[in-house]
Amino acid sequence: MFVGALTLDLLLGDVRSLKQKRSVVRPIVAELQRKFGASVAETGDQDLYRRSEIGVAVVASTAAHCTQVMDACERLVAGRPEIELLSARQRLFSAEED
Repeated sequence: MFVGALTLDLLLGDVRSLKQKRSVVRPIVAELQRKFGASVAETGDQDLYRRSEIGVAVVASTAAHCTQVMDACERLVAGRPEIELLSARQRLFSAEED
């Protein structure tokens, strides 16, 4: 069993309030959950209205499948015109690690 953790650091476009931020971030989180069956949440920068950190967790039987899903999540977010993906960090954990 492998667990993948993906952290996405986002710069939001024309957002002037936390309410507008929610209207941008929530659909991204929902789409990632729906399309990939991953666990997704806003994990950082909740008090900043132009920045967001989204965390994605993926569980798979192979490291390759885990990496494929994380790459697809990253591509989906990077392709959204209303945001800029500043960085993406991937970590892979295996059951054999202690």
